Amino acid sequence: MLNRRSFIKKTSLGAGLLAAGAFPFDGFASETKRLTILHTNDVHSRLEPFPNDGGKLAGMGGVAARAALISQIRAENEHVLLLDAGDMLQGTPYFNMYKGEPEIKAMSMMGYDACTMGNHDFDAGVEGFARLLPLFQFPVLVANYDFTDTSLENKIPPNTIIKKGGIKIGIFGLGIELEGLVSRAAFGNTKYNDPIQVAKSVSEKLKKGEKCDMVICLSHLGYEYETNKISDKIIAKETKYIDLIIGGHTHTFLNSPAIQRNIIDREVVINQVGWGGVRLGRLDYTFDRKNSAKLHNSNSVNINKETSAD
Repeated sequence: MLNRRSFIKKTSLGAGLLAAGAFPFDGFASETKRLTILHTNDVHSRLEPFPNDGGKLAGMGGVAARAALISQIRAENEHVLLLDAGDMLQGTPYFNMYKGEPEIKAMSMMGYDACTMGNHDFDAGVEGFARLLPLFQFPVLVANYDFTDTSLENKIPPNTIIKKGGIKIGIFGLGIELEGLVSRAAFGNTKYNDPIQVAKSVSEKLKKGEKCDMVICLSHLGYEYETNKISDKIIAKETKYIDLIIGGHTHTFLNSPAIQRNIIDREVVINQVGWGGVRLGRLDYTFDRKNSAKLHNSNSVNINKETSAD
């Protein structure tokens, strides 16, 4: 047992350390949490690398190299999310022959956590996509399509919530206007709702109602346009509770994420990694004691057979 003099000495030392900011428990309480977000978009059925024909993308892409890179990153990082922003299908003979089955099986084997739908994901019709749903081992999310009176009714949720290392992450999807991009026969009775209003509503529900620490939008609206067409940048500007937009559709190769100020002047990160599965987007976030998200590092990695995670 401590005698009185020893007790006073030890407690005085502790008080001094605390006052000086050197008390060891202070470092423990401020321990930083980390989350790595990996993402793709507009892969367009590219299961194999682009041919070595001297073209700009020669030898790049392919699911084998992507899967190896994802496995390596997961081995080096404890908490990893893997997401896709649509147009998984159409673009190679694999889709023409098998109507999406090998693409979705490959994504499921790679352990995707969620995706949204792009316009080309309707190319085999609503019924064709519905036939693929049993192959998905992860949710397909679209908040602004109403699938009432279609074979996708009640099968495509607007959002999901994933927990990683004590971080609660809300994820929702937004799809582009199908009229003019997809034949009426393909999208059938699918109704398109205003993505701005839907994004406001769903992101508020996730942040305020569900108390999510981070809200991610998987968007197939496109990065930006010269017209007033709704884009990722407009969604970011007009909303309040979105932290990150992972985009697709415009095949935009962003060498680093874009930062857009939202309606209350907070930063929204936007990223997109081109098309054809030739890049894997990587965003490393840190979270403080209040679980506030901050982008710590970003790196879009070119995918080829020599790819490494360095």
